[in-house]
Amino acid sequence: MPTNYNAVYDLPRRGRGIGLVILIVIGLLVFMAGGPFRTVRAGHVGVKDFFGSVSANTLPPGINIVMPLTRVIQMSVQTLELKEMADVPSKEGLILSLETSLLYQLDPARAAEIYRTVGADYAGTIVEPQLRSAIREITASYEAKALYSAEREKIAGEIFELFKRLAGPRGIMVQQVLLRKIGLPPMVANAIQEKLRREQEAEQMKFVLQKEQQEAERKRIEAQGIADFQRVVAQGISPQLLEWKGIEATEKLAQSPNSKVVVIGSSKNGLPLILGEK
Repeated sequence: MPTNYNAVYDLPRRGRGIGLVILIVIGLLVFMAGGPFRTVRAGHVGVKDFFGSVSANTLPPGINIVMPLTRVIQMSVQTLELKEMADVPSKEGLILSLETSLLYQLDPARAAEIYRTVGADYAGTIVEPQLRSAIREITASYEAKALYSAEREKIAGEIFELFKRLAGPRGIMVQQVLLRKIGLPPMVANAIQEKLRREQEAEQMKFVLQKEQQEAERKRIEAQGIADFQRVVAQGISPQLLEWKGIEATEKLAQSPNSKVVVIGSSKNGLPLILGEK
């Protein structure tokens, strides 16, 4: 049987060619995967996913070296705002349209766990449903008018605390809950505003009455002081003192250069009467 020496001679060369092709393919895959270098943006952490195996150690912002073919999912740890608009019940059974803003951020130490158990879209899976639940539970224990009064901040604080208890163990750090806008049917809103106006007028009237009572008390005390003064003065005045003062006044008038007529003993107390003009 004839032997094809050329074919046998080309076998090592073919093997080298196949190996070169394999190396080129591997190099292209590594290049397409970004190589061993990964850049994590500021305000983010990188979660390493190597073909489904998620590392518990996250990458900090900056340039990092990872195993080739490793996916790096960047998850924001900055403060984020979630605006939620929901129809919620009040204590008296009214349906309120409530717009809420939630300020929160991802706990960097829990980023890998959240990605592994929930996914990158954790906001839609954890944050939004639990925020709605907290809002409904708190508003259901208050009357609608409380959202138009000073209790509004108290309600926001209770929603904050409840959401913190619900989402905190899942790696969500809550910063603030803001009640942005409350919507009611016009008739109900007008009735609440009218009731609040009347309550404010009643409080104002209480203030006015209290002020008037204070003023009446002040006048009573002033009148009592005047009466006490007059009683003390009256006790110190006697008929003899009045006659003596009359005599002193008569002497002074008699000594004045003005022309006058003095009538002696014509008054009840015997003091002279002085008639005359300048």
